[in-house]
Amino acid sequence: MTPKRKRRLLLVLSLVAGLGVAAALGLTAFRENLLYFYEPSAVVAGDVGPGTRFRIGGLVEQGSVERDNEALTVTFRLADCAASVPVSYRGILPDLFREGQGIVAYGTLDGAGLFVADEVLAKHDENYMPPEVADALAQDNGETCMPANMTQS
Repeated sequence: MTPKRKRRLLLVLSLVAGLGVAAALGLTAFRENLLYFYEPSAVVAGDVGPGTRFRIGGLVEQGSVERDNEALTVTFRLADCAASVPVSYRGILPDLFREGQGIVAYGTLDGAGLFVADEVLAKHDENYMPPEVADALAQDNGETCMPANMTQS
């Protein structure tokens, strides 16, 4: 092989290796930024490990909201038809947040089974529920346990 061919081969191999490394780094970054959606019953069943960042959705249980106005901390239970998960959020909740409300929260699960939310999203009007939450509230027999005034959009 001539020196010119060796140089060309080395250049092609280094370009292929560089593209491979760039693709691997891109896929790794993409995978780390994925946020999976889980229902409260899946969280209670242990499908999610502590420290994993994910989204959870369901209805805020009636009578479960407790506020600490000094620390701006709110704790409540988020439920689907089968189970409920305790949630803690520090900050100002959306104006539309209330008991019986369909919400989606972003955060992590701690070792004690408490979901520590860093963002809480509430529905935007009285007849809408996020599709993920509506699916979480659908039961195996095709019925739903969501309030009658809620519809999926």
